[in-house]
Amino acid sequence: MTGKLMIYGATGYTGKLTAETAKAQGIDVVLAGRSAEKVAAVAKRLSLPHRAFSLDDPSVIDAAISDVSAVLHIAGPFSATSKPMADACLRMKKHYLDITGEISVFEALAARDAEAKKAGIVLMPGVGFDVVPSDCLAAHMKRRMHDAVFLKISIQGLGGLSRGTMKTMIEGIGKGTPVRKNGKITPMPHPPRGKEDFGSGPVSTAGVGWGDVSTAYHTTGIPNIACFFATTPDMERMLGVPGFIQKFMAWGPMQRFLKSRVDRMPEGPSADVRRTGRSILVGEARNAKGDIVRTRLTTPEGYALTALTALRSAARVMAGEVPAGFKTPGGAFGPDYILSFDGTTREELNAVAA
Repeated sequence: MTGKLMIYGATGYTGKLTAETAKAQGIDVVLAGRSAEKVAAVAKRLSLPHRAFSLDDPSVIDAAISDVSAVLHIAGPFSATSKPMADACLRMKKHYLDITGEISVFEALAARDAEAKKAGIVLMPGVGFDVVPSDCLAAHMKRRMHDAVFLKISIQGLGGLSRGTMKTMIEGIGKGTPVRKNGKITPMPHPPRGKEDFGSGPVSTAGVGWGDVSTAYHTTGIPNIACFFATTPDMERMLGVPGFIQKFMAWGPMQRFLKSRVDRMPEGPSADVRRTGRSILVGEARNAKGDIVRTRLTTPEGYALTALTALRSAARVMAGEVPAGFKTPGGAFGPDYILSFDGTTREELNAVAA
């Protein structure tokens, strides 16, 4: 890694986990966040340098990132925080990476590809569990079927959600389920339903607005993309909520109330869950003739993996391995990148097109 990496948002669940991993790996990092008290507490525990600044004043951000080579942005919700930090990175010619899963953020940064090339920096959102495993899987499916016109990514085994992820999901209530149809992101009024065999027989799945609706298109060019989660009892109850109730839940005051309830919950999965958990992703690609290829990818638990993929992605960007511009992880590092992480396996479910 060349230069210093800033981890902004080091006081949240994922930020603290990433800071701890960076310390264990001996990476030259500076921790940062909005709360001076919280950042100082994390930094003191890890004996790492730190600084505190908000994202309200561009000149303050510029000064704060002036001595780093890249920013790993972990402070959500990214719908509010990504733009001011990305703006500063473009002005100051610093690489920008984040762990967003928000489709609108991916699309906004993709639209700034020319700006990034002019500044000589890399814009690489989604270097966590969303979307490194699924984006690499998407790239692999495209490699298996060059003429694919449809891609489905199904995911099982998210052992728990951090407060930040839950707040992002709350923001999506009432907005429909986005899919990509004929190259365009299109919200479906009701989540599509399906079945998927993750290795132990078919289970029910439901469509979700996972980041690959954006990124898999940029990585592969496949024009039709949908993402599904294996449903849980809580998810099934939410899917059964009438549309008018969901609209009420999307109302501003109700959004604030729901987010306040999240603040009372545990920060995220326990250390034991992170150590023992596994996630399974199944990719299915289909061409216009109806031929199908399917692949199963098994990874470590999502938050544990996020800390690893985010830091390694940043290291490779800072080492000059990635040309300037907007990049997706699978597009920048290739479909086999995910296999470089311990505990990850990939299995072809059919050897040739059916």
